[in-house]
Order: sequence, then C-alpha cells, then structure tokens
Amino acid sequence: MSGGLLLWRWAATAAAPLLPLHLRRRARNGKEIPARLHERRGEGAARPPGRLLWLHAASVGETLSVIPLLEALAARAPDLSLLVTTGTVTAAETLGRRLPEALGGRLLHRFVPLDVPAWVERFLDTWRPDGAVLVESELWPNLIAAAEARGLPLALVNARFSARSARRWRLAPGLGRRLIRAFRLVTAQSEADAARLRALGAPAVLSPGNLKDAAPPLPADPAALAALRGAIGGRPVFLAASTQPGEEAILGAAHPLLAAAHPGLLTVIVPRHPERGAAIAAGLAPLPVARRAAGALPGPEHAVYVADTLGELGLFYRLAGVCLVGGSLVPHGGQNPREPARLGCPILLGPHTFNFEEPVARLLAAGGALRVAPEPAALAGAAGAVLSDRNRGRAMAEAAAAALAAEAGLPDRLAGMLIGLLPGAGPEDGAATPDFAAAAAPGRLGR
Repeated sequence: MSGGLLLWRWAATAAAPLLPLHLRRRARNGKEIPARLHERRGEGAARPPGRLLWLHAASVGETLSVIPLLEALAARAPDLSLLVTTGTVTAAETLGRRLPEALGGRLLHRFVPLDVPAWVERFLDTWRPDGAVLVESELWPNLIAAAEARGLPLALVNARFSARSARRWRLAPGLGRRLIRAFRLVTAQSEADAARLRALGAPAVLSPGNLKDAAPPLPADPAALAALRGAIGGRPVFLAASTQPGEEAILGAAHPLLAAAHPGLLTVIVPRHPERGAAIAAGLAPLPVARRAAGALPGPEHAVYVADTLGELGLFYRLAGVCLVGGSLVPHGGQNPREPARLGCPILLGPHTFNFEEPVARLLAAGGALRVAPEPAALAGAAGAVLSDRNRGRAMAEAAAAALAAEAGLPDRLAGMLIGLLPGAGPEDGAATPDFAAAAAPGRLGR
C-alpha cells in the first residue's frame, strides 16, 4: 500500500467520529435526507438476486449523463440489476424525475458512503456488486482500494480530468498512479482529458466521445410552460442559467442597460443553488422581482424573475431569446453549455469556462456561442445584439446544435464494454471487450 494511501486511510479513520456531526449539519441545511444518513455509513443494503452493476454519479450533471447508459445496459443485459449511488440530494431527485419507467423495477438508489475505510468496506461487503463504474472524476482512495482488494472490475467512464485537477494530483503522484491503475477501463470526455490521465499513469485510455453529448434535452412540464408563456406574453426574455454568487449583481446592473433598448425585458435568473433565491431577490433591489419558489409568476410589473426551484431549467431555455450560461462570469469554471444548445437557445459565455473546455471550444469555433466580458455593459451589449436580430440568434442555435450533435451510439457501445468486464459475460449479453489496439486510431487512443 502506498504511503499516500496509508496517510489518507489513517486521516479518514481518524475523522470518522466527527463525520456524523457533519452529516447532521448538512441535513439541517437540506443537503442530506435525515432518514437516509445511515447510507453514508455504508448501511441499508438490499441486494437483489442475480448480477448487480454499481454505478456512481456524484452530482446532477453526472446523473443526467448516465441515464442513457443505464437504458443501454438494461437493454443489453435483461437480467442485470443496477445500483446507482449519488453524492447529493439534488442528483437523487433528478434521477427520480428523469428515470424511464422501464427501469423502475431494475434500479436501486443509495447515497454513496463517505470515504471511511470501515464504511466503504461495509457497503461493498453487503451489496456485493459484480462490477463498479465511477463517472467523471470520483477518485476516492479508500473506496477504490477496497474495491480492487475484492477483485471488483472497476471502470472510470466519461472521465473529466482538468488541468487544475492534474496539477493537484501532481502533489501526490504515487497515490494518483496507484488509483488510476486500479481501473480496467477508462474512457475520457476528450483527448485533452485522456492525455492528462495518461500522464497520471493510466496505462490505456479511450476517448470515444462524451456521454453528455448523448443526453436528451432537459424536460419541461407542458402545463408549467404554458402558464409561463401566458404570463410573459410577448416580452423579450434574457436568461441567466445556473448562476453563482457574484453574478447576480452583474445581471442586476445589466438589466436596465438592456431594457433601455428592449422595452418590457424580463431577466430570468435561475441560481445553481435554489436556496439562495431569497438573498438574490433582496440583493437586486430596487428592481421589482418575483420569485418562483414563492409561487409567483412574472407579471408586467416585474423586471426580474428568480426561478429558485429545482429541475425546471428546461422551461426557461425554451422561453429565452438568449441565455448566459452561469458560473462563467466569476472564476467558478462555468456550467454545462450543452443544455441550451440542445434546446435552440443562443448562448453567451463569460471568460471562466475551464470546467467545459472542450465543448466550449467547439461552440466558439462553430459560431454557436459568444464570449462576453464580466461587466454589465458588455453583457447587455452582447445579449442585446442577439435579441435584436432573430436571424443571428437562429444561426447561433443551429451552429451550436451541429457542433454538439449527440453521438447516438455511444451509450450502447459503452454499455457493451462495461458488460464485457463482468464475470461470466458472453455474447448473449451483447458484451464487447474493450479493444485498445483498434481504438488507437486518431481521436480514440493515443500514447
């Protein structure tokens, strides 16, 4: 066992007595479900008979991206049960809302145990999965080491390994190599991610595409959409989606500048964390604001509508004439630009988009998005240019959709690879063994 892993194991064990207090505090803040805190200790197993594949998707983005993969796994292996763990309540709620009915009887959800040796060991010993799939960037040392010790086939799929993450792992290179070499299959979102994973020590990495490109458009409740359309009428709509602290002040200052050229403008702010809604509304004074969490619809007297609810972003992408993808005006790294692209909403991006380097580069190169400076006048000018020219907005939306066209077959191909890792998998499962040599064509595997 490497020195870094020993140190992490010791630190996690030492912290374990304090973690229940941490979990209860999170529960009081709505970030955990009190009745399910025992799952964070690896308890609450209810293993179904037969083969079981465990997939872990930490948060909402990972959960949405994995849903087409779950469908493909279920189609290829009708006897396979699926255990999905998440790290956040919002991800669990998203899974419940978006899960296809056909999967309802074959899928179980639990919250992932915290990375305490005794807790992850209890989880693995009671669930006894036949394989494990970690999505994007969940490299928890104790969990990975415990799974490897049990001979559990491990896969890291749709891996996102940013330059910042690579710099952090260079501080513990031995631990990084030890963890990444535990995986029998690694697929990366892009060639840049794959190159950084190889530098970390992954012996072979596939880059067959990004599961997020294959995700379906965000949904919208028809009744809610009709009610909002009726309330908004013909007003121009500027949307700021998944905003982070510091961005709402810029939006509040940009609104009167944009409204001067677009009378009746409605600015819609959808915060990444809805619990910030009341504070956002108070900070926008003296602009007249309505809050969705308070049950209000935007009236003609409202300049700003704060949509501080969960799971409704698809409504507002369908209503907006232009949108800012949040988290990009401040050094947060940006949110997912694929969501507006799939729904035909013209996209503005601030300078900070390092969380989504590859899709942002494609969007900008294709003319499917515009960069804006993090200043009210620049934001108002860019949004106004799109709102003033419908043909320009339409052309941007078409370019974005083409640049991020979903690779429809990716979930099925990846499902075949994952099933091929399971003990006893054969042609009757539709299994496919990862062929690293064949994948070495340009854009697939590089050394």
